[in-house]
Amino acid sequence: MQKITPHFWFDKEAREATALYASLFPDSKITNTTTITDTPSGDCDIVTFRLAGQDFMAISAGPYFKLNPSISMFVVFDNEKDIEKVWNKLIEGGKALMSYDTYPWAQKYGWLQDKYGLSWQLSWSEHHQMEQKITPFLMFTKEMAGKTKEAIAYYASIFPNSKTEMLVHYGKGEGDKEEFIKHSRFTLGGQNFMAMDSSGPHDFIFNEAISFVVNCDTQKEIDYYWEKLSAVPESEQCGWLKDKYGVSWQIVPAVMNTMMTSGNKEKIARVTQVFLKMKKFNIEALDRAYKGE
Repeated sequence: MQKITPHFWFDKEAREATALYASLFPDSKITNTTTITDTPSGDCDIVTFRLAGQDFMAISAGPYFKLNPSISMFVVFDNEKDIEKVWNKLIEGGKALMSYDTYPWAQKYGWLQDKYGLSWQLSWSEHHQMEQKITPFLMFTKEMAGKTKEAIAYYASIFPNSKTEMLVHYGKGEGDKEEFIKHSRFTLGGQNFMAMDSSGPHDFIFNEAISFVVNCDTQKEIDYYWEKLSAVPESEQCGWLKDKYGVSWQIVPAVMNTMMTSGNKEKIARVTQVFLKMKKFNIEALDRAYKGE
């Protein structure tokens, strides 16, 4: 299991969207779909899936949070045929944020928001040397513009097996402040991330529609990440928290994946009713609910 799993919030489209995404990349499949009941959002579909060998999650939980381009999925390709195929599929019903074209940094590149609201940056270049095919890309905008370098250092101080691999500042006349980060690559828990600053007139900031699930083996580990990351007390609910940059995280016991994908409706319902009352997760209480104790 990955240490950090990207999680997408949809209104009602999690099953449909994830089926499309899984059809686009090799080594991709839906691994489980579970419906939880009697939540504040009603019945919710939770989908776990793999894209290009990487773990992702999605939920259909109502129109409370809307996907936006503050976090996109950066995908690298080996050839023009594959990138063009995926671009043509994802742009159907969606919109281009940067047109699919040739750019100084890529032989082919395009940035789009698909019909479900999820943003993708697709890139093909003979110079790409990235083992991870799909990389979460964070854009620090509005009041967070200029915080990229600080945030990377902060996250790297929290997660083991982390490092900054590339920090490129804007040059003079390149469209933003020279102290801002134009491009960065870094690893958290051994997984690749990318980020940049942008002080442009954007109408989006980080929100709960994309969060990052941190899979924890022990209560001590849950307590550690909760203490390090949580900075907005009013956002704490059901294992969710928001950090000081506005990025949302879910601090979750790894065993919960087994609980929620067991297929036993009674056990899932008991666990659901217990975790709905929690802010920070308590593994012992969830285990008792799962066992019916």
